Amino acid sequence: MDACREKLLQGLTALALPTSDSEIDALLRFIQLMVKWNKAYNLTAVRDPLEMVSLHLLDSLAILPHLKPTRIADIGTGAGLPGIPLAICRPDCRFTLVDSNSKKTRFVRQAALELKLGNVDVVHARVEQWAPDAGFDAVLTRAFASLPDIVALTGHLLAEDGILLAMKGQNPRDELAGIDAETQLIPLTVPGIDAERCLIRVQGIKHG
Repeated sequence: MDACREKLLQGLTALALPTSDSEIDALLRFIQLMVKWNKAYNLTAVRDPLEMVSLHLLDSLAILPHLKPTRIADIGTGAGLPGIPLAICRPDCRFTLVDSNSKKTRFVRQAALELKLGNVDVVHARVEQWAPDAGFDAVLTRAFASLPDIVALTGHLLAEDGILLAMKGQNPRDELAGIDAETQLIPLTVPGIDAERCLIRVQGIKHG
């Protein structure tokens, strides 16, 4: 894992993200868990641990500077992305990771347990059928659906002044045009990924 550590450290430096040794260790341990479980559970199409550093860890952590709220729901978390890397680096935030795939939520539960992440809850549910007791400060999605669909499926999860944070590849201009709320496009540069990335921040979603 030495090469992975070096690549992760270089990436975090490029992103100007201060991280502790224990956080670095936990991030690398998370990759080891994904590699191990991938053999049986097919969690992610990415098999190479070095590629996981860029495509999973650094891609997730690139949004850290834009993560202000304290109660965050990660919808369609899959193998725990971006929720687990963010939870490792933001112990002051509470993350609820939601996915409809029971194998993936089983892995995420185990990962949170092994990494001793006391700020992570895992929910196995379809988002449109999930009714939490209280709304979230932020709802986070990564490669989940089109923006209008994300708003329609997750709007009921937001607190009154909650925000939606949607991680996207290229600028989704057509999708943005279909949003009846205030939107902000934040370009992201992810070390090791030669592709467009952006974060869409949506606030003022009307609760139906």
